[in-house]
Parts: sequence; structure tokens; C-alpha cells
Amino acid sequence: MGSKSERKWVAQLAGRITGAALEVLAGHRPVQQLAVWMPRDFLAALQLRASLSRKDAPGAAPNLALVHRGAAVLSSRASLVRPGIYEACVVASDQLRCRAVALRLEHADGVGWRVTALEIG
Repeated sequence: MGSKSERKWVAQLAGRITGAALEVLAGHRPVQQLAVWMPRDFLAALQLRASLSRKDAPGAAPNLALVHRGAAVLSSRASLVRPGIYEACVVASDQLRCRAVALRLEHADGVGWRVTALEIG
């Protein structure tokens, strides 16, 4: 079973990945920087969401410019599902609201940790 230090490390990794994903959504980071942790379809979905949440998108609401801006990770936790697989939850706050993020991280030899599920509330 996963050690306490491994669980803590995975929780911190989940927080860092979440922070980076929120920076992509805010337009402050290129989505390709997450390629080491995520498959291409996740990156494409993240890029699409970032494009849709731009303040200059057609029909955008006036306060849309604040969505994902100034996001900060408030907490992160990880739970062992089985050896090499964790599910993590992260709480982050931007200028409009707090949001929950759920991730599943799996470790593969020679590849390292990869995100196999991601939901940003």
C-alpha cells in the first residue's frame, strides 16, 4: 500500500497540476506544458474550455474576464485506490468563486505519474 509520504507527494503533485491547468484556463500558460502529465484528449478539452472562457469570446458575459484569473490552490488531498493509483481532490479559488477539482493519477514504470481523469468544477 502507498506510504504516507507517497500520498502526501501525490497530493502536492495534484495541486501543482491543478494550478497549471487553471493557468491554462486563464490564458497564462500554454496547454502543451501539461503534456508530460496528461493525454492529448485531455489537453484538447482543456484548450477548448480555455477558448470558450475567454472574455473576448462572442457573447461572453462581462465578468467572464475574472473566471480562472488569480487562481490559487487552497488544499489538496489524495487517497490510494490501489498501488500506483490515487484519486485526488483539490480546492482552488479564483476571483469569482471556489471550485473543486478531481483527478485520478496513475504511476507507470518508465513514464511516471499521469492524469487519467480530470474534472474541474
